[in-house]
Amino acid sequence: MHDFPAGRFAVWTTAWLTGRASFDDALDAITGDSAHRVSGLPGTDGAVPLGEALTAVRVLGERRVRLVLPAPGDVRGLPAVPGLAPVALEAGQAAVGDRVVLVPEHLGNDVVDWTAYVLDGVAPPPPPVEGTLRAASGALDLAVTESARTLAELDLARWHPEVPALLAGMARPMSAPGLPDDHDPLALSILGRALRLAAVLDLAATDAPGAAVNHAQAAKRDAALRPLSTAVREAVTAAYNAVPR
Repeated sequence: MHDFPAGRFAVWTTAWLTGRASFDDALDAITGDSAHRVSGLPGTDGAVPLGEALTAVRVLGERRVRLVLPAPGDVRGLPAVPGLAPVALEAGQAAVGDRVVLVPEHLGNDVVDWTAYVLDGVAPPPPPVEGTLRAASGALDLAVTESARTLAELDLARWHPEVPALLAGMARPMSAPGLPDDHDPLALSILGRALRLAAVLDLAATDAPGAAVNHAQAAKRDAALRPLSTAVREAVTAAYNAVPR
């Protein structure tokens, strides 16, 4: 399954900053079983623990942090800070506020190294036009339907027997754990479905054992699955960035 530490940072830091979660709950939810360290924040010396970084973010005046999932050709939501876009593209994610951006990097299975980019003198990007959760859910359903033939033609189940289990019952509500208690139930369901589909996409991008897939075939496969990949990315973003009303 995909891991989005920037998503956890965004949703839990926002919940803490707005008084919907305690500091300890936010810190525990973001870190999990991994060690986290953050470099580049003003008022800190070198890499500091995540708890100290959270305090620094509050001192900077943040009130809302959003998840951004940049992709090649689409870096909407990232401020124009020198050096930020390549690092965020490499990570595939960033936690973006009005005062600071944090980009995670996994160092093995147990350490997450964050780089902070302070937005001194840099205008934050305009808030993204966030569609409704129902729109994100509908777009995900439509993309699955339109990609179903491609998934069947790839014969994933033959080489990856876990695929049927991942796809089974996609219409049923699915919950993604680890989000604040007051998070929208629909957001939890969308995130659970999107994470399953992200795993299917990973498998679809892996050539079958011994298969001779030429460049043209791989390009056709990738083009056919791109709408599903986009829908998954937008659904994950919408789910993490949902704020209770």
